[in-house]
Amino acid sequence: MFHWYRLVGAASDGARVLEPDGVLASLVPATPERAVINAVLYRRPDALAAAYEELETAYAGIGASWTVWVPPGDERAAALLRARGHVLDAEPAAMARALEPGAIERPAQEALPDWRRNGDLATLGRLNDASYPFGDDSFSRGLRRLPDGAAHIYLANSDGEPEGCLATIDHEGNAEVQLVAVLPQARGRGVAGKLLAHALADAAERGSRSTTLIATKLGLPVYERAGYRALGRFQMWERARAAA
Repeated sequence: MFHWYRLVGAASDGARVLEPDGVLASLVPATPERAVINAVLYRRPDALAAAYEELETAYAGIGASWTVWVPPGDERAAALLRARGHVLDAEPAAMARALEPGAIERPAQEALPDWRRNGDLATLGRLNDASYPFGDDSFSRGLRRLPDGAAHIYLANSDGEPEGCLATIDHEGNAEVQLVAVLPQARGRGVAGKLLAHALADAAERGSRSTTLIATKLGLPVYERAGYRALGRFQMWERARAAA
């Protein structure tokens, strides 16, 4: 996740990464309303406490809502954030599985006849914007560019039109899965699971030995069927931006 948010912190105009000791924050002024993009990770609760005022000032400076990812069981950080006005917004599951070459079975060709592994970032953003209930274009605004080769983007199409997507990000032998989305009208046909199988098979062939992701309630059964196991639940403590 640290690697992913470093990428997010350089993916749009004006975006940057703030890294006090033991803390990483992505500051994305292109999407001030989207806390999952303006997000903080930390190594130790004392590091979060020491950096809090600097983080608070930085996010106020861009007028952004922001969230802090709190690992399972860290009551100390949760208490700090509650006292500072953050609200518990979600508790997604951290999940992982091992990868070995040849261990991932690809779907039959007829199961997902139209897919590609060289998708573009613009389509990835549009599908995420259309698949989640935010009702805006925040993913498209926040994800304008990534370094060459930083992400492998997978698209599933129907009648020539994209209907599902995901990205994998290789880092130190791990394939992080991000930005999984399927249009509401295309759900229930296993699109995400089939596309994920192709992505994981490719990741194993590239040499990744593990894969991780953060699962929403909707995605959890998809990932369980793909062999992922839950490691615990993160808490996302959000602080809303000040009213205009």
